[in-house]
Amino acid sequence: MPTERERRFVGPRRAQLIFALFFVVVSILLLSQIGSQTKWVEKSKLFAQPRFWPAVGLGGMAVLGTMHLYLLPWRKVTRYDWWELRKWTQVLEFALWFLAYVLLVPMIGYLPVTLVFVPLLAWRMGYRDRRMLGLSVLFAVAVVVLFKGLLGVKIPGGAIYEYLPGALRSFFILYL
Repeated sequence: MPTERERRFVGPRRAQLIFALFFVVVSILLLSQIGSQTKWVEKSKLFAQPRFWPAVGLGGMAVLGTMHLYLLPWRKVTRYDWWELRKWTQVLEFALWFLAYVLLVPMIGYLPVTLVFVPLLAWRMGYRDRRMLGLSVLFAVAVVVLFKGLLGVKIPGGAIYEYLPGALRSFFILYL
């Protein structure tokens, strides 16, 4: 049964305890590493120190996160908190898709990887109709043509193109 303090809490509950714990732990971990990640420059003003503003930011994160954690009216994680956390982790899946895409483009090439990833992501998001998958392939081609052809974005050619014969190799590296 919720206490009076828990009932009077204005904000939504939605995994705040887990988030606050994570926030405090990460900010303290980053603050503990600041000595090896930044420098203290001799004969320089305090506010001009490379270490000063990151230390202020991380110190504020640690202190304010701890205050938030202390002021929360509950101390137990419920199953609803875990459900909310599961929703948060689903977002990380798409970050992993993006990282895989970024890692594969220099190896395989921009066009082939885009032609594979866009329909795969469309499938993953629930667009399983043949027409939608075809549109996703057309969209992938349009993106490559727009970025490489019209906008002239310098995206490195795939390392796999190095195994192609002379003229074909340079065409693939420049345009695909």
